[in-house]
Amino acid sequence: MTTIDDFLAIVSAELGLPVRHEQVDLPLDSVPGWDSIHLLSLLTILERETGRQIALPAVLQATNLDEIYRAVMAE
Repeated sequence: MTTIDDFLAIVSAELGLPVRHEQVDLPLDSVPGWDSIHLLSLLTILERETGRQIALPAVLQATNLDEIYRAVMAE
């Protein structure tokens, strides 16, 4: 995963949420189909995809998909 598009492809394929690039700045509770379980699932998937641990506090502070992506890439 190197780009936001790669990240969105993972969200769509692994979580079954057909998110579009225009939705990355939406508050998470405004993303169609999103719930808090998706955040934990996504964290696990991203750790598998990147091959490294991701800091849970940074991801928990994210308010939208773009912030999750940036937190993961900052690791």
